[in-house]
Amino acid sequence: MSRGLRVWQDMEKEQETLRAWKDRVARELDRVVAFWLDHSHDQEQGGFFTCLGRDGQVYDDLKYVWLQGRQVWMYCRLYRQFERFRRPELLNAAKAGGEFLLRYAQVAPPAKKCAFVLTRDGRPVKVQRTIFSECFYTMAMNELWRVTGDARYQNEAMEMMDQIVSWVREDPSGLGRPQLPGAPASESMAVPMMLLNLVEQLGEADEELAGISAELGDWCAQRILQHVQRGGQAVLENVSEDGEELSGCLGRHQNPGHALEAGWFLLRYAIQRGDAKLRAHVIDKFLLLPFHSGWDPEHGGLFYFQDADGLCPTQLEWAMKLWWPHSEAMIAFLMGYSETGDPALLRIFYQVAEYTFHRFRDPEYGEWFGYLNRDGKVALTIKGGPFKGCFHVPRCLAMCEEMLNNLLSRLAPASALSTRSPPAGPTRPGAE
Repeated sequence: MSRGLRVWQDMEKEQETLRAWKDRVARELDRVVAFWLDHSHDQEQGGFFTCLGRDGQVYDDLKYVWLQGRQVWMYCRLYRQFERFRRPELLNAAKAGGEFLLRYAQVAPPAKKCAFVLTRDGRPVKVQRTIFSECFYTMAMNELWRVTGDARYQNEAMEMMDQIVSWVREDPSGLGRPQLPGAPASESMAVPMMLLNLVEQLGEADEELAGISAELGDWCAQRILQHVQRGGQAVLENVSEDGEELSGCLGRHQNPGHALEAGWFLLRYAIQRGDAKLRAHVIDKFLLLPFHSGWDPEHGGLFYFQDADGLCPTQLEWAMKLWWPHSEAMIAFLMGYSETGDPALLRIFYQVAEYTFHRFRDPEYGEWFGYLNRDGKVALTIKGGPFKGCFHVPRCLAMCEEMLNNLLSRLAPASALSTRSPPAGPTRPGAE
């Protein structure tokens, strides 16, 4: 066989496999979105139900502000970026969810602190001393502005962003968290991660705002990077404020899914800045390192938590397999391959995606199970709750569909230039 024919056949095989995955991902995205459209909308009080059983039955009508914001963001993003989702029902539901947040999310306006949990009709139940409800409120408002043009939403987004930055970088007292003398001055990777994501969200297609927030983005990236510890051999979830390892379980705590999510946030940051050295560092330390240490060699799937010294983690769920780390891994490795062409990254994407579709996907009722035992069997049949809503799964599928489309578009011209020969047999994932 000539070298040219072999190259052509390899190219055809790669295109066929990518095309099969693109179709598989797109079909799954349609099924997942349909689940939330059918079961989660509160037509009477506004907002969304997220405590949904396997078949979509509402088992609790409490509303979690961060999940309300995530679903508004997700609907708007789908409406804005996918022609087939440019449907009035998505936009109207997103606007209804946004208005619910405007009316009820903030506990004591004009103070910006948001509730964590609301009753069905919007009365506050619980407040967390963190920034995450406010972060997803900001994302929701910015996306609503992008699809509606209503300046109210953007004003809300910018005001809340200013407050979040103030809490993180200047005065955290507004969060209500007491400064106890025995508590270590620590920083969770989640905080600069979330801020970096907000910088990217607010700066999209806005050169002026992107320029204003560039310093904040640089600060966030540096804070995330300092979580690479032990001579580059571990990504730790918590470090001291000056970037040193902490003692005890807190310091040894690892979350492979978080590291992978931070990885694609940083990868996108490096790409936007044209920083090839940083891109390579991120792939090595935030993609490959947590994947190889976090993948269960016996049963497959990513451990939820790990201890950097190999000791038994104290969290009861440490060996479970959760939906969101696998969603983030799919995004991270497909993004890494899209930017580098490294086939090793594509192989890991296929490995994670096959496990994820086989284990988490519910072929009977739609959407994905969220919580598996270590051996990959379903532990909880619920499809949503206080922490799982309409976000990680559809975001993963939407981003992967876009990246696969782009990869196929790039491959098509090269394939057309090759000498035509009988195509090699297709390599296609197993049927759903």
